[in-house]
Amino acid sequence: MSHLDPQISPRPVIRQLDDSAINRIAAGEVVERPASAVKELVENALDAKASRIEIAIADGGKTLIRVTDDGCGMSPDDLPLSLCRHATSKLDGEDLLNINSFGFRGEALPSLGAVGRLTLTSRAEGFEAAELRVSGGECGPVRPAALNRGTVVELRDLFFATPARLKFLRTDRAEAQAITDTVKRLAMAEPFVGFILRDCSGGNDRTVFRADPENGNLFSALHARLRAVLGRDFAENSLPLDAERDGFHLTGYAALPTYSRGSAVQQFLFVNGRPVRDKLLIGALRGAYHDYLSRDRHPAAALFVDCDPRLVDVNVHPAKTEVRFREPGVVRGLIVSGLRHALAEAGHRSSSTVGNATLGAMRPEAPSTAPRVYQMDRPSSAARAVAYRAQAPHFAEVTEAYSARVVDIPSEEQGQDEAPETLPLGAARGQVHENYIIAQTESGMVIVDQHAAHERLVYEKLKRQMAENGVSAQALLIPEIIELSEGDSARLLEYAEEFARFGLTIEPFGGGAVAVRETPAILGEVNAEAMIRDILDELEDTGESLNLQARIDAILSRVACHGSIRSGRRMRAEEMNALLREMEATPHSGQCNHGRPTYVELKLSDIERLFGRT
Repeated sequence: MSHLDPQISPRPVIRQLDDSAINRIAAGEVVERPASAVKELVENALDAKASRIEIAIADGGKTLIRVTDDGCGMSPDDLPLSLCRHATSKLDGEDLLNINSFGFRGEALPSLGAVGRLTLTSRAEGFEAAELRVSGGECGPVRPAALNRGTVVELRDLFFATPARLKFLRTDRAEAQAITDTVKRLAMAEPFVGFILRDCSGGNDRTVFRADPENGNLFSALHARLRAVLGRDFAENSLPLDAERDGFHLTGYAALPTYSRGSAVQQFLFVNGRPVRDKLLIGALRGAYHDYLSRDRHPAAALFVDCDPRLVDVNVHPAKTEVRFREPGVVRGLIVSGLRHALAEAGHRSSSTVGNATLGAMRPEAPSTAPRVYQMDRPSSAARAVAYRAQAPHFAEVTEAYSARVVDIPSEEQGQDEAPETLPLGAARGQVHENYIIAQTESGMVIVDQHAAHERLVYEKLKRQMAENGVSAQALLIPEIIELSEGDSARLLEYAEEFARFGLTIEPFGGGAVAVRETPAILGEVNAEAMIRDILDELEDTGESLNLQARIDAILSRVACHGSIRSGRRMRAEEMNALLREMEATPHSGQCNHGRPTYVELKLSDIERLFGRT
């Protein structure tokens, strides 16, 4: 590229941009796409204490966005002022850290008016309704209007004043989906507020999303709202969270590991009710589940962190989706410990979707034209026991050539304190293909993968032993010196104490170099430099490192795999029942070391439906 001679090039002249250019530039930060406009307008409605909010869009929000609320409204004198930059009713300007509202910068409405055709209609209590129109930053006069209460903000032809921005928008369908996702996130944050999203494209009027206001306490209302937004499966397979530490309060719901997803689409994070996308929170969520899921699976959760507004800075970016915590370590520790405590309390519980998937994989015989009629009564427990004992000799004749073994049902004369069927995983009734245990419960049956289940039990036992006795370290005969930049060295040495708990001892060696003196003995011979650089990459990416712990856990998992009951081994009835009882007493036994389920539960009503008995 050619350059002009600096001796003859003209000196740049500093100019003051006009208000129109300033507003269009600022709008690029606040209004990135139609979903950004919807977010800003709905947040304004929530700040106005609205109890019902209705959003109408057309053509993915490109031609129409209308937000109607029943909030406090604005007076006719407030309408022109609301379109001035940095004019807001939510902040007095003295304390920028004590922010208790969604909006506070006073940029949304001026930015929208600068790039689209905006109409504000509002009525406050004790005032007449008024209307104000803005087109491309040009304000019209305030006029009388008809409105009972609240505010209606109508935005048409978004980015008509900056047509180049339209070329960077995605298809109408993609933009509409982004708006739906935005509304759902805000609906999760405010379960006591009703939301309606309608699509008016092409002259139609279709309700895309609806969530009526919930009642009851916060947890019941939040659970009902999550059920409406994320579906019944998430609500049935999620665990409530309620933990507190050093002024931070964590609430919400986290799904069982067996209800994992293929991507992070069902991870929702909120700080003081504000939807955010924060690397610290995402890393803490991943860290809490890292021992229960494989790398290609992602947990599902809706986490709400509440604290004093002075402990978090939300004024990081105009879009207000990024935050900075004053004590990030406390927040991360709260999320990890709160999630792990909830997962441990779930015990052996597995996702109900596992059973549903099993039933979906079964294909019953195609029904005939004439419906079948069944008049057979279900036999009592005693009658079934007599029938099984009568059939037992006939089954004994074929056990040698048959892959399934039938276990005798204990008779009532054996004097058991508690019937095994009443226990969560029931009583073992047989073994299929020397790998799957069939157990009977009060309400159905359970199919257990004996190898996967025992592998998890051994793994949990090894982890407990490691936590009690620590990780033994192997001293290197000659310390390995690794040259790093001063920044990387300082970042690494900040975590030296934590690494020492896992058997990795590092020390400064002058300049940016570090000396590795000990490595975890369980890892055997290890490439210390490669491991250190992997840890640094993870620290740079997420602000934490699970690399070393993950390697140790992987070794323990491998040991557990080799030390567990192998597939193909025949088990006696007492061994199978002992395995079931140990699963019930061991946390996280509902999934194997890779996050797959260890057992499938089928309800008797579902089994009967497969055979047309209902």
